[in-house]
Amino acid sequence: MMSLPFYQRHHEHYDRAYRHKALSSTVSQYQKETKSKSAVYAQGSAAYARGSAAYRHSSAAGFSLDSSAAYSHGSSAYDLESAAYSYGSAAYDHSAAQSKRSAAYSLDSESLSTSSAAHSHASESINKLAAAYRLGSEAYSLGLKNSNLMIEDQSYKMSPKAKRAKQSLISEDKENEALDYSVPIFTGRAVNISGITDTEEERIKESAAYVAKRNLFATGEGVSVSKVAKTTSEEQHHEKKSRKVAIRESAERVAMKKTLEETQAFHKKLNQDKLLHAPEFIIEPRSHTIWEKENVRFNCSVAGWPEPRVTWYKNNVPIDVQAHPGKYIIQSRYGLHSLEITECEFDDTAQYHASAMNVKGEVSVYASLVVKRYKGEIDASLLHARNLSLSPFAVTPHGYASRFEISFVDKFDVAFGREGETMSLGCTVVINPDIKRFKPDIEWYRNGVLITPSKWVQMQWSGERASLTLTHANKEDEGLYTLRVAMGEYYEEYSGYVFVRDADAEIPGAPGAPLDVQCLDANKDYVIVSWKQPAVDGGNPILGYFIDRCEVGTSHWTQCNENPVKFARFPVTGLIEGRSYIFRVRAVNKAGVSLPSRVSEPVAALDPADRARLKSHPSAPWTGQIIVTEEEPAEGVVPGAPTDLQVIEATKNYVVLSWKPPGQRGHEGIMYYVEKCVAGTEDWQRVNTEIPVKSPRFAVFDLSEGKSYCFRVRCCNSAGIGEPSEATEATVVDDKLDIPKAPGRIMPTRNTDTSVVVTWTEPPDAKELVGYYIESSVEGSGRWEPCNNNPVKGTRFICHGLSNGEKYIFRVRAVNAAGLSEFSQESEPIEVKAAIGGGLLHAAPSPPYDIVVLESVRDSMVLGWKQPEAIGGTEITGYYVNYREVVDGVPGKWKEANIKAVTERAYRIQDLKENMVYQFQVAAANLAGVGTPSKPSKPFKCEEWTIAVPGPPHDVKCTEVRKDSLVLLWKEPVYSGRSPIVGYYVDMKETEAKEEHWRSVNEKPLQKKFLKIGGLTQGVSYVFRVRATNQAGVGKPSDVTDAVIAETRPGTKEVVVDVDDNGVISLNFECDQMSPDSKFIWSKNYEPIEDDPRLNIDTKGGKSKLSFKDLGEDDLGIYSCIVTDTDGVSSSYTINEEEMKRLLALSHERQFPTVPLISELAVEILEKGEVRFWLQAEKLSGNAKANFVFNDKEIFNGEKYKMKVDRNTGLVEMIMDKLEEKDEGTYTFQLQDGKATNQSSLVLIGDVFKKLRDEADFQKKEWHRKQGPHFVDKLGWEVTDECNVMLKCKVANIKKETHIVWYKDDREIMVDEEHDFKDGVCTLLISEFSKKDAGTYEVILKDDRGKDSSELKLKDTAFADLMNEVCRRIALSATDLKIQSTAEGIRLYSYVTYYVEDLRVGWVHNDTQIKFTDRMRTGVTGEQIWLQINEPTPQDKGRYIMELFDGSTTHKKTVDLSGQAFDEAFAEFQRLKQAAIAEKNRARVLGGLPDVVTIQEGKALNLSCTVWGDPTPEVSWLKNEKSFVSDANCILKFESGKNVSFSISTVSTQDSGKYSIVVKNKYGTETSDVTVIVMPVSGQTDTAQGHSQNNKTVSKKKKATTANKQKEVGKKDFIKPHIEEITATEETPDPNEMPPVETEKDTKSNQ
Repeated sequence: MMSLPFYQRHHEHYDRAYRHKALSSTVSQYQKETKSKSAVYAQGSAAYARGSAAYRHSSAAGFSLDSSAAYSHGSSAYDLESAAYSYGSAAYDHSAAQSKRSAAYSLDSESLSTSSAAHSHASESINKLAAAYRLGSEAYSLGLKNSNLMIEDQSYKMSPKAKRAKQSLISEDKENEALDYSVPIFTGRAVNISGITDTEEERIKESAAYVAKRNLFATGEGVSVSKVAKTTSEEQHHEKKSRKVAIRESAERVAMKKTLEETQAFHKKLNQDKLLHAPEFIIEPRSHTIWEKENVRFNCSVAGWPEPRVTWYKNNVPIDVQAHPGKYIIQSRYGLHSLEITECEFDDTAQYHASAMNVKGEVSVYASLVVKRYKGEIDASLLHARNLSLSPFAVTPHGYASRFEISFVDKFDVAFGREGETMSLGCTVVINPDIKRFKPDIEWYRNGVLITPSKWVQMQWSGERASLTLTHANKEDEGLYTLRVAMGEYYEEYSGYVFVRDADAEIPGAPGAPLDVQCLDANKDYVIVSWKQPAVDGGNPILGYFIDRCEVGTSHWTQCNENPVKFARFPVTGLIEGRSYIFRVRAVNKAGVSLPSRVSEPVAALDPADRARLKSHPSAPWTGQIIVTEEEPAEGVVPGAPTDLQVIEATKNYVVLSWKPPGQRGHEGIMYYVEKCVAGTEDWQRVNTEIPVKSPRFAVFDLSEGKSYCFRVRCCNSAGIGEPSEATEATVVDDKLDIPKAPGRIMPTRNTDTSVVVTWTEPPDAKELVGYYIESSVEGSGRWEPCNNNPVKGTRFICHGLSNGEKYIFRVRAVNAAGLSEFSQESEPIEVKAAIGGGLLHAAPSPPYDIVVLESVRDSMVLGWKQPEAIGGTEITGYYVNYREVVDGVPGKWKEANIKAVTERAYRIQDLKENMVYQFQVAAANLAGVGTPSKPSKPFKCEEWTIAVPGPPHDVKCTEVRKDSLVLLWKEPVYSGRSPIVGYYVDMKETEAKEEHWRSVNEKPLQKKFLKIGGLTQGVSYVFRVRATNQAGVGKPSDVTDAVIAETRPGTKEVVVDVDDNGVISLNFECDQMSPDSKFIWSKNYEPIEDDPRLNIDTKGGKSKLSFKDLGEDDLGIYSCIVTDTDGVSSSYTINEEEMKRLLALSHERQFPTVPLISELAVEILEKGEVRFWLQAEKLSGNAKANFVFNDKEIFNGEKYKMKVDRNTGLVEMIMDKLEEKDEGTYTFQLQDGKATNQSSLVLIGDVFKKLRDEADFQKKEWHRKQGPHFVDKLGWEVTDECNVMLKCKVANIKKETHIVWYKDDREIMVDEEHDFKDGVCTLLISEFSKKDAGTYEVILKDDRGKDSSELKLKDTAFADLMNEVCRRIALSATDLKIQSTAEGIRLYSYVTYYVEDLRVGWVHNDTQIKFTDRMRTGVTGEQIWLQINEPTPQDKGRYIMELFDGSTTHKKTVDLSGQAFDEAFAEFQRLKQAAIAEKNRARVLGGLPDVVTIQEGKALNLSCTVWGDPTPEVSWLKNEKSFVSDANCILKFESGKNVSFSISTVSTQDSGKYSIVVKNKYGTETSDVTVIVMPVSGQTDTAQGHSQNNKTVSKKKKATTANKQKEVGKKDFIKPHIEEITATEETPDPNEMPPVETEKDTKSNQ
């Protein structure tokens, strides 16, 4: 805000005499600021006290503004005003010497300001100066109104100026030669010095000169005064004029004082309740003059109770924020209200006013907005090439010359999508007239913010259709989308909401992805990442969030935090200076981690100053030369201490510090060290020990939650480390921002067939709210669905996508960075259907009638009227009043008396002409619209009522109509006469009776404004009227009520009093005639009940309950309930003193009749053998007590009896250590709780007592046994799935030293592993249980506390039962029968876990038991049970069943050996049989030849082996794969059909090589190789027996092939033995013996 300009300060008492209404708020604002600035006030008052001459001249000159000269351009009229101003300025300059008279001026100024109403008849000269004031005010506003500069006191100091802004003045010679002082030139630029941003920097530089000039102008510097000489005649003229003003002001003070007294008396009568008062504006909005594209804000504050509701209007039309998203921002908080208009356009020039309304009245304040436009030239490029004049639709800088009609066809509706999907919105745009060469401006907005194309959003315009595509929808894209189509300065908009639901989670139950990830406070050392919590938590609370970062240009994501953080802000450290990063966030709950959020915008790890410098000056321009300068190196300076260190954010996980660099730091850069210590100590520890901080901000981690810390910072550079800064205050490591509380008062209202409007109230003490999440649920389903996935701001939201006809309930939760609040209480159910009547056809109401005048003064009249007979099916929302003048019986034109509808049926019409005759008409309005106005009233003359008696009461109506009574209500007269009203008289008569039949109902005046009239005759019609009385007499009667028939309508219900089981007293009223808009209105003594702390009202459906929290004398009265929008449904109930006593007695009886018991007195034995007597009551208060009686004698708490009363649970108990013979008898518990009592008894005598005592003794012994290790479950057995037997028992009270020993038949069983007593179970596993395992098993537990044992006998029947179970498990483990062919026949088999003899096996073939023979045999091999069929025949075909009998049950396994199964098995048997014969008779080398023979040259070599085959095989030799025959040196022998020998008498090196023996007959061929290596040496040749390298026979590797094919395999590895000769021999097998079949590594045998 700005101080009053110096040329207006002395003359504020004249402002109200002539100012325009549109400027009233501006001047009043200046006046209030003037009163708050004492220094300015003193100077102005001194000028006022200077003397009558100076005062007169200054007052006459006060409205000759210097700025008017700037726009007059030499006008003589304005020159005269400028001279007047100059003289007034001279008087002002001499005012400092007279500052002591400021108090006198202050008092006079205040008194003068109160007479503003009387100044409307000012002199002609003053009226002329008013025009000059208005012009000057506009000029002044043009340059200063929208600047954010505040002039302070006399010095007029401005906010900090932009750097390098030089002061300069416009030369008088060049700019304004005709004037004697310079004036500021307002360029229209927005001067916004505070909060310089990158985009504003250039604008600030350009406007620096303007700021300097305006500074000088405001302080009076540079203003030269030349025209100061004034003639004597002018002084006399001003003196006379001032005297007239003084006389008029004195007279008006008297009139104003009287008016104020009358007004105070009037308000005193209207506000009898001191707690309620009408709205009153404390600060009024001021008018503004600004340039286009600037923002403007109107501010005001209002007081009143109940808290007034403020509505903003533009040209008397309510401002709809939803219809203009982003255009208007309306805020209301703590009595401060503001209207902000963004990017003002020329069409925004209008009169704005704020209207505050509550139950006590309505008041409005006005302010004007003037939006000025820059003048420009016509864009020649837009004109035709030829010299043509502008067409009717030509373009100018001001827009189009004619209005365009823009309409939307094929519009997009509310859209629903899912994350990751592609969504498109589109509209066909029709523009009339269609001008081809002019293209419209297409803009898209989301929640009022302009959308720019990006990789997420694409926009298209085809010339006819505008479309927007979300290529990859995210929850950030959810919101209200607005399409704006503009043609010049004309535009139209269309909006629709887009909902984006969460994508399906990869992990079931995982939460939704966070959203709106942003980077805050980025610098060289860290970046603070913020996000919004998701609406969907997956059914489990969110445990926290993980933050990931990725360097721009790479695809590698790194997790920034090890543990999840709950606070929705987190500083990410460890960044590399100068590099850019993007971030994303993931939510985690116990089910898993969510999908990642949309990535943030890239941010560079730079200080803000560096970032701004790079953005505004990316590179220095090339000048064509390089200049190198040398400076003397400055001596290093140790930096000073940082300043202004403070904690700017603190959470459980981190603390963020901020400080300012020191003034003393030398020429080089500095860095910082941060230190911490626990509060209260001086143990300072350095936080960043390794790397100094480069930026004056730092995030400190690794702090203990809940502890208090202090911090300080040191600077460092190459010269050293400086002194520390001042330490911060102790900071507790905890979240400074609390999770918000739940919102309240959830109110759903109908909207459309598929949507509901939900409103709520902001949670108390809410801080930094991000928004709200709304959820809906079909009533009774228990399933909640989110209505929005992007938090909405404000306290109103339209929930779309609902099912028509279903009933829904809603709940809301608030969101801030600390987390999500609890859910609000669930709303009342609401059926989804259209708002207007829920699908019913509604109409506007009929006209009101019977218009009367309730009060008349000189310039205003108060009207009253009756409600329309037909309200149109929905509640009336207000009334509109019109009036017209009637001159000589001729009515004039109708005028609107109120722009906003009034809710009361009484209204004061202001600014009427005295003694003028007027007619009035009233129209009612509802949701369907404004109804037809009433007929014109009879003419009323506007004149001051001077009668002494009161005026007529008004709003007289009948309610609670019954067959013999009714209740009459009225409101007090607006005009009370010359004395206060002392009472009322009620008159009545039958409707058809004449006027003389009026009779008074009451003899004495009534003090109250209601009366129950009885004694009516059923079926008779009556009318009523009311008269008020004061000391002067009885006033005019009210208007007569409508005729009322005394009857009780069918279905009429009364208010019913009820006392529930908890003693709560309530009044209940039920209505079955309600419409969708009906409401229950409760009243006490026929005054509406509003937030009474003693009462609680609960309404559900057609029932309403008024409950008393604590009924007392303050609650006495008549309680009535009216159901609106019905045909007069109402009822009442009177609570007088007698009724109150009755209800309180009934409440107490209901609340404390007896103490209800959940269980009667019972007895039980406790673990230690103690005896517990107990009973439980349903409910006990804090005053409840119990008495304990034994055999009619009261017993008390002591050594024998331990007594206890738990009032929370209602449990009453008594414990005795033991029972003795003398304790036999009757036990009784007596309870008393207030007046309620109860008792219960238990008789313990005879056998009952003896049995109880024996059980107690046994239990005591058991308790002693259990003090050591003991068995909870005795030893038993079970058969495992592996058919093993497990002996097990459950133990307790085990410790590490406890031992367990197993015995069988008194012999200890040695157990390999020690028992770990896991789960308190001890086991002994016996595998393959059989008869040898029968016996008696015992297990013993023992340690130093004692021992316990358990025994299990497994003999006879017990053993048989166990074996039956073992056999059953074995039988169940049997696999299905399978078929296997062998060389002998066909085998059927099945596998079991293991086999015992007790399991009896039988086989059945074709339902006949098989008798076993040599050909048909059965047996068990290991775990295989088989049936062998040797040499099968076709008679063996059929169905085979294996029967396993476990002792009680036969288990069967079946296989079908017939058809293809038998044929395949038999064929396989034949094949295997032939293969066995071939394998038995094929040719083979049985052994004897080694693999390798190494021998010295000249030695003898003898090799032999045995071959076999039937028929006898053929034998041949190969050398090096070539045929080889016997000669003189090498002798080959084959004897007896099986012995083969190979001899060389004298070996030479030529005999080296690979020798192969090949044996062959018709069943196959086999080859065996031997490698001979001859070593050349000198010496005598000896013969040695060959043996292998390890002096053992080397096994021979043979190659076997079929008779049709042979395959040879060569040897690669050679072995050098250390012997001279090797003779390989092998024992010849018996020809009758079956040779063994061997499979070796390098031998292959093919048949």
